Amino acid sequence: MLKDVKYIGVNDHNIDLFEGQYTVPNGMAYNSYIIKDEKIAVMDTVDKNFFDEWMQNIKNELGDTSPDYLIVQHMEPDHSANINRFAEAYPDATIVATDRAFVMMNKFFGTDYADRRLVVGEGDTLSLGNHTLTFVLAPMVHWPEVMMTYDSTEKVLFSADGFGKFGALDVEEDWACEARRYYFGIVGKYGAQVQAVLKKAANLDVQTICPLHGPILTENLGYYLNLYDIWSSYGVESDGVVICYTSVYGNTKNAVEILAEELKNAGCPKVAINDLARDDMAEAVEDAFRYGKIILATTTYNGDLFPFMREFINELTERGYRNRKIGIVENGSWAPVVKNKIAKAFENSKEITFAENIVTIHSAVKPENIEQIKALAKEMA
Repeated sequence: MLKDVKYIGVNDHNIDLFEGQYTVPNGMAYNSYIIKDEKIAVMDTVDKNFFDEWMQNIKNELGDTSPDYLIVQHMEPDHSANINRFAEAYPDATIVATDRAFVMMNKFFGTDYADRRLVVGEGDTLSLGNHTLTFVLAPMVHWPEVMMTYDSTEKVLFSADGFGKFGALDVEEDWACEARRYYFGIVGKYGAQVQAVLKKAANLDVQTICPLHGPILTENLGYYLNLYDIWSSYGVESDGVVICYTSVYGNTKNAVEILAEELKNAGCPKVAINDLARDDMAEAVEDAFRYGKIILATTTYNGDLFPFMREFINELTERGYRNRKIGIVENGSWAPVVKNKIAKAFENSKEITFAENIVTIHSAVKPENIEQIKALAKEMA
């Protein structure tokens, strides 16, 4: 139980798409915190639509007392939108951020708060009285101005967007699933930068993690740190195979269903299937990074990959997809080109291997395709 760190964040159940693209059926949390000491610090603001609720949360904790500092760890608008209104409400408060964050403030608000700011960098400290805060720069996790903040008194790491997840805090759900989808959707491209921050965190005695999204993490922190280490190093989290497919008239889908059964018969511990045209693309991306083996099944379309498959592969490669084995099921009525197009799409990806067995369907699954499917399943299982 934290003594002086108080939660003042909000839940958003009105949002339909986070960052304009990710479905969030259980809403979002925009987390903000107060550290109550001789000097009072507010950690980040919230989305612009929740200013009144957030300000009331501050007043509920402080009454008529004014905070001394607003610490800005991340300038994305779901966390920074209310900086200017906070500054107006508390004109004597000092704004604390990195130099790059103040450049962004000027872009968002037309001011860099030159007369009331404190610019901090790696390892700088700020004493609140009993609490000493140390600032840990985390550039490109996932914006360039990001920093995290460590409170050595209560041993809290305020982790910005790190260790966040989709979902409001008043909804109970598994942490890993929505944290994984959040990580690979938003932070996944920046594995090297996350690794750098994890190395810094390893030198801190962290007993609580306070992210800007998702629940405060207080128990079994090794579990969360281990997952972040796996994700950011592009390691394999779970044994199994994910099949991601597109199908125009159901013939490729038929092949996928047969393949899934053959994989199970061959002893594959888990087979996950994603229809790229109908299922959540972010879920498919999550699965692709979760498992060490992936089978891409699709049709030739206009002499190229089917559009949803092309989009999916782009989602993977732009996030640094690597260290995986890829199987291919291609379908084409007269000139299938899928295997060559997929190989081309991954030519700049690291540590990618392709299954020797390839399934080539001409329109519909035939007996010879069943043998190809069995061979691919045996190799990939």
